[in-house]
Amino acid sequence: MAHSSSNIVTELLAKWNAGDRDAMHVLVPVVYRELRRLAHQYLRRERPNHTLQSTALVHEAYLRLQRQGAPHFVNRAHFFAISAQLMRQVLVEYARGKHAAKRHGGYQVPLDGAVDLIKNRKRVDLIALDDALQELSRLDPQQSRIVELRFFGGLSIDETSRVLGISAATVKRDWATARVWLHREIHRNGQK
Repeated sequence: MAHSSSNIVTELLAKWNAGDRDAMHVLVPVVYRELRRLAHQYLRRERPNHTLQSTALVHEAYLRLQRQGAPHFVNRAHFFAISAQLMRQVLVEYARGKHAAKRHGGYQVPLDGAVDLIKNRKRVDLIALDDALQELSRLDPQQSRIVELRFFGGLSIDETSRVLGISAATVKRDWATARVWLHREIHRNGQK
């Protein structure tokens, strides 16, 4: 996004944080393309015949964001991280529903890209990944949040650092530790 667009997003987020509900309606068209790109990245990791489309994923995340009310967004990166988290929730719920309906196999996503948990780019069950992330959040909420922001939110080390209010060195260290832990946890639970 261009710098001027980033300023507009920050301005609209500040208004929304101050209670201006109309700011959310103005914000959505400004960030819509970036949210669609994020949704497309998510869905690109999914199985090829996925029935959920980028537009539907963005709309569902938007509805959930509206239902939550106005969380205090630190900045543009924080907004996209929360949006990514909501998209993850939608996909995991969808996967759990499909898994329950079919009662076989898992819902697979490749773990290449940001996390690269598995060096040979094998696919990992989205439900297993979500379960592992939930367990990690109980053990180390900060590491779990870093994985969520980096992998699901697509944030850089510096953006993650700003959103969480911690140093980039801490993000790098926790990111490395979390990747190793998730790799071990997912494999321990039956992934090959």
